[in-house]
Amino acid sequence: MKDLLTAIVTGLVEKPEEITVTVDEKNEEGIVVYHLHVSEEDMGRVIGRQGRIAKAIRTVMRAAAARSNEKVQVEIE
Repeated sequence: MKDLLTAIVTGLVEKPEEITVTVDEKNEEGIVVYHLHVSEEDMGRVIGRQGRIAKAIRTVMRAAAARSNEKVQVEIE
């Protein structure tokens, strides 16, 4: 899942070397939280107009997690 998130975001940003993804353990609801960090200049590219790209990234991640019976949440920081 971490590799999928990195692959998606790498195509969007200008500084792919500054992408970092940290993963939290499952919380009490069984949700794994992925924290995505990109450079300040690339933040707008990852979020998109009115958050459309961010919503799309979260949708793809949830769909991929559902295939393996997991629940995920993506935080863009």
